[in-house]
Amino acid sequence: MKLRFLLSLFLGFLLIFLLNTQLVCSQDLAEGEQLFSANCVACHANGLNSVNPEKTLQIKDLEKYSKDSVDAIVTQVTNGYGAMPPFGDRLSEDEVKNVASYVLNQAVNSSW
Repeated sequence: MKLRFLLSLFLGFLLIFLLNTQLVCSQDLAEGEQLFSANCVACHANGLNSVNPEKTLQIKDLEKYSKDSVDAIVTQVTNGYGAMPPFGDRLSEDEVKNVASYVLNQAVNSSW
């Protein structure tokens, strides 16, 4: 009886955690989209690249240049590289992660 109670309590907390995590992810993607529109769309409209057309934000190019993870995109956005300026001084760590999550989500789902 006590084991059932503890198990149901654990499962309840797990369910709350998973639901909360999903809601936060949705909010992060929405914020990432807003930040992308405000900071990135000038060069990356529709997931393209107006400066270097070979390096788009399409998943095939992200994979080709090893930028197909949130961590890799965070590094790129934070530090810049080549013609891309760094945004680490303009955006907070959370904002950069939100943009990176948005970019990867758009690429993986072919939503550009």
